[in-house]
Parts: sequence; C-alpha cells; structure tokens
Amino acid sequence: MSVASVVAVFGASSPREGTATYAEARELGALLAQSGYIVATGGYRGVMEASSRGASEAGGHVIGVTCERIEALVPGLRPNRWVAEEIRFRDLRERLSHLVIESQAAIAMPGGIGTLSEIALTWSLIQTAEIPSKPLILVGQNWQQVVSVFLQQAGDHVRERDSGLLRTVDTAAEAATLVVECL
Repeated sequence: MSVASVVAVFGASSPREGTATYAEARELGALLAQSGYIVATGGYRGVMEASSRGASEAGGHVIGVTCERIEALVPGLRPNRWVAEEIRFRDLRERLSHLVIESQAAIAMPGGIGTLSEIALTWSLIQTAEIPSKPLILVGQNWQQVVSVFLQQAGDHVRERDSGLLRTVDTAAEAATLVVECL
C-alpha cells in the first residue's frame, strides 16, 4: 500500500450520531486511517461526516470533496468539521468524477440515489477500463439485495467478470479488511 492511497467512502447524508449507520461509518473511517489510508468523502453530513470523524479521531487525513451546487440547494450546509483538506467543485458531476477517479478504492455504505450513482459510475468506469481497476466494496444487506436482483434481472447482459468487479460485505470492518488485502 502506498502511504498516499485514498479510499473514497460513499453513503447517505441522513444518518445522525446515535444511529447504527453513523457508528459503523465512523468505525470504517477509523479502521481505514489506522491502516494508513487517506479517507475521501463528499465532505458533508451523515456517512460522510461519520467516516471523516472516525478517520480524523484516529489520526488520519480526511479530504472533503464539496460542491457549490449542493450548498446552494441546502442553505447553511458546510463541510463537516473533520475535513482537513477541502477540494471544491462547481457541480455534482465534477465532484463525483473526482471522488471516483482519484481514489484507489471505494466503499459504499448504506445510501440512496446519490450513493447508487456513485456505485454505478465507479463500476462502469472500471468495467470499461476508463479508470484503473480498484476495489469497489458495498457494505450491508441492502446493497447485497440490490446487486443480486440487478444481476438476476440483467442475465447475460452483465458478464461474469464484470459482476466480479464489485464485492459485497456485511460490515464496515470486513470492508476495511478487504481494502487492506486488495491494495
């Protein structure tokens, strides 16, 4: 592993401190930082805040990739306080592209439409070799079910080697272990 390896953490903005998802994302950030990785997130609330917090509290470096468009839609929204380095873009496309392209691994915690788009873009760019292959790890039963249903419905439209480009695990601890094994 390179000391400068960046792991992007994707996930919902809704989880708050005291929820299971927040606690697990915080644990993930800590585990990644303890293993020497830089944690990069979208920089705001929820999973982004929790994983940033865990990484920062463990002595790691946290990059928050933010964007003017989101802040214009949500008055008062600012990067979370655990972001050590902010990389700012004008719009969501640029923000997403940066997170996907500049990371050496990506982990998706529970999330919604935004998280699904992050997974899909990462998977597609790896599949087409537009970006180097990297670990793409989805955490939780929800993603396992989503991927299972998608692959069943897609049938032979998704090659076996392409379905193998992503991994699903039950816990954040398993995701952190898998990153260490793969990088």
